[in-house]
Amino acid sequence: MKSGLFLTNSSIFPKIMVAFLAALLPLLAITWMIIEQGSGRIRGEISGSVLGTTEYYMDSLDKEADRIGRYLPNYVMDQDLMEIATTGNDMSSYEKSSKILDIQKRLDLMRNSSPFIRETKAFIPVIERTVLSNSFETFLEEDEYAAMRQSEKLYAEPFIAWRDRLFISMQYPNSTTKHPLYIVSVELSISEIRKTLSQIGGTRGGSSVLLNLERNWSIESGADAELLRHMKALAASKRGSGAKEGSETVTFKGESYMAVYTHSDIWNAYAITYVPEGSVLGSLQVYQTLFWWACALAVVIVLYFTYFLRMFIYRPLMKLVHSFRRVQQNRLETIAIDRGADEFGYLYEAFNDTVRHLKTLIEENYEGQIRNQRSELKRLQSQINPHFLYNCFFVLCRLIKSGNQQEKAYRFCLHIGQYFQFITRNDEDDIPLALETEHSRTYVEMQSICYGERIQVAFDCDNHDMPVPRLILQPVIENAYKHAFGQMLGSGELWVHSDLKDGAFSFYVEDNGDRITDEEIELIRKKLRYSANRIEETTGLLNVHRRIQLRCGEDYGISVDRSELGGLQVRIKLSAS
Repeated sequence: MKSGLFLTNSSIFPKIMVAFLAALLPLLAITWMIIEQGSGRIRGEISGSVLGTTEYYMDSLDKEADRIGRYLPNYVMDQDLMEIATTGNDMSSYEKSSKILDIQKRLDLMRNSSPFIRETKAFIPVIERTVLSNSFETFLEEDEYAAMRQSEKLYAEPFIAWRDRLFISMQYPNSTTKHPLYIVSVELSISEIRKTLSQIGGTRGGSSVLLNLERNWSIESGADAELLRHMKALAASKRGSGAKEGSETVTFKGESYMAVYTHSDIWNAYAITYVPEGSVLGSLQVYQTLFWWACALAVVIVLYFTYFLRMFIYRPLMKLVHSFRRVQQNRLETIAIDRGADEFGYLYEAFNDTVRHLKTLIEENYEGQIRNQRSELKRLQSQINPHFLYNCFFVLCRLIKSGNQQEKAYRFCLHIGQYFQFITRNDEDDIPLALETEHSRTYVEMQSICYGERIQVAFDCDNHDMPVPRLILQPVIENAYKHAFGQMLGSGELWVHSDLKDGAFSFYVEDNGDRITDEEIELIRKKLRYSANRIEETTGLLNVHRRIQLRCGEDYGISVDRSELGGLQVRIKLSAS
């Protein structure tokens, strides 16, 4: 019967539906959160485990490669090898054989020093032989000898990929412009590396690969050709973004995989492991079942309490809502108390007390608001200086670290000194317009050190005799350098000008940036409109906008539009009085 009354009364039914959803949605959200947390926890644990395993085995490969690379010069500087490479044809057969046997012993010692070494060789052109760890060939294979020759790139990356084999070589002398007397080459064991990779994700049905995109070689464990191409695409994207390690979910042939990757600087390669998510997230069926049971239980509970929600909460709550709406309309009327000593009776009494005291508190609250605005202005103004300081020290560090920019670093230090002279001269909120303009010019000079002649700046500002808030022009110019010119490949233009019209003085900062869209400009307008609700913003345009509005009023501040130069136009509007 009650349900029928609810359906016939159109003003009550929507509110009952709201109460229904208010009780149902939190329960659904909690159960859904259980599923998501379970899924995320399992995925995180598995990805963390696979990533840890990958890092462990890659660390062992890195250590082996580093150890081989560090010990290889000891074998290259072998005295017997030097003698036979320089005077081999002048030696007797006995002397030559004896030295070759000694060389073989040392090569064999090196080969047995690591399970990741398959073979060690010494290429000696003067005797036209290749000496192996356990034998020496009677000929010098020209193709392999040429492949082992060092180039400039090999000094940064010592690995050589040749005919599906992997080598580390070193020649004597190490000049890349002359023919070497001999070359010592270490062939790495592809099977041992593949066995190491198979231990990463093989227990979970996954596939692993070691990819070097620069040299286009790969060592895979259980990955077919199509999956290998997919892994190469993932590695290329991560190299483009500069990501060194992490995990994400990828889709291959309609199946989801957990992709875990890490980059080795020594191998200059990505170790990537694909693990099928189906073998990882099977336990989520339990969470899904719990979710549907929770949904059914939530429906029953909400239906059971709908009547009580309407009678004991909804009606008295609406009475309070209507009273608050009257207060919003400046109708300070009390509520007729028809409740007992329950919570709503207490709220009615508290509301009536508030209304009675509200009229006497309005003036005091208004004065308090003015004081709070003054405090906020001080806070915002004090926080903009550290923001600029961080940028200055970052640029200065970059100039010093470059090694050949000492003169620019010196001039930049002078500009920083001028800047701090400006901000420490006094603590007044307002300064002359000419001083603010001069400070902005100093900032532009600082940026010209960073950008050179790529950014052309024009200042057309009138020096009116009027006070303005401190630091309102320089942060806007800084915003143009950061967002318009920061990633701009071509030349940039910045035009700073001003005008005095209808009792308002305005700065205009315009650029020719080619990246900002109309949608982004509209988004900036929206942020400026609601800047009073974004007190946490303490840098950039919102900071300047908020400070000007606190000083001059809501009709002043910052507005943005499309510039005639093609980029962004920022207008800083101030009261001329």
